Amino acid sequence: MELTSKQRAHLKSLANGIDPIFQVGKSSLTPEFTESIADAFNTRELLKIAVLKNCADDPRMIAEAVAERTHSTVVQVIGKKIILYKPDKKNPKIVLPK
Repeated sequence: MELTSKQRAHLKSLANGIDPIFQVGKSSLTPEFTESIADAFNTRELLKIAVLKNCADDPRMIAEAVAERTHSTVVQVIGKKIILYKPDKKNPKIVLPK
């Protein structure tokens, strides 16, 4: 899903108020970690992930890999924080601007 700059800005402002619910550590991306993120998208549309200092992988690469595996969209990678968005197909809670 491609986001316009207006939609991306809207999602960034919403993500500003949430805390990271996942942390990527030394073991980086495991299948279990990816599955946990996919499960979290069942209850949320917007996720924030923190990449810890002991993780040797690049946060942008991690974001792209997670987005691909969970069929979500990378909203932003800033420093060691990743914001992902996946709209709920049946009952979307977040309404994106046109």
